[in-house]
Amino acid sequence: MKKQPTFLILGGLCLTLSCQTPGETQVDDRPNIVIIMADDLGYSDLGCYGSEIATPNLDGLAKDGLMFQRFYNAARCCPTRASLLTGLYPHEAGMGGMVSSVSSDPDPGPYQGFLNEESVTIAELLREADYSTYMSGKWHVGEKKEHWPRTRGFDRYFGLISGGSSYFEMENYFQSTGI
Repeated sequence: MKKQPTFLILGGLCLTLSCQTPGETQVDDRPNIVIIMADDLGYSDLGCYGSEIATPNLDGLAKDGLMFQRFYNAARCCPTRASLLTGLYPHEAGMGGMVSSVSSDPDPGPYQGFLNEESVTIAELLREADYSTYMSGKWHVGEKKEHWPRTRGFDRYFGLISGGSSYFEMENYFQSTGI
């Protein structure tokens, strides 16, 4: 029997924005939205963008959905996540560099190391439109509790707050259904 390859996203970010709450049976015409960002994955690593690697499940999502054609990364995970979550350049969102929980500068501005209050996340916008918002994976855009996913529009979150954590030891994971 031939084994099928398994695609694993490590260090990724998966946002599920649903127009139905769990257990709800009412049909809603609005689309469900799934956004996947994977660290260290190039666009040509997916079959839907021409890869030689078989990625049938992700290719199926792409075939029935929309694919980014002009999304540019910021060369590092934190600033790229900030751009994806807010639609802003990383510096505008406060993530011009990597995560930092302490700064000696009283006004670090674009290098504060967490999403600033002026930037609005996709989850905050869609929550206002009565979407349920869920996230799993690595957050890595603010390590203090007041900057965690639940404070930035996500109803539920399961994953790693920081980067550089172990994906194999459960004590490093954080599950959030409340702040």
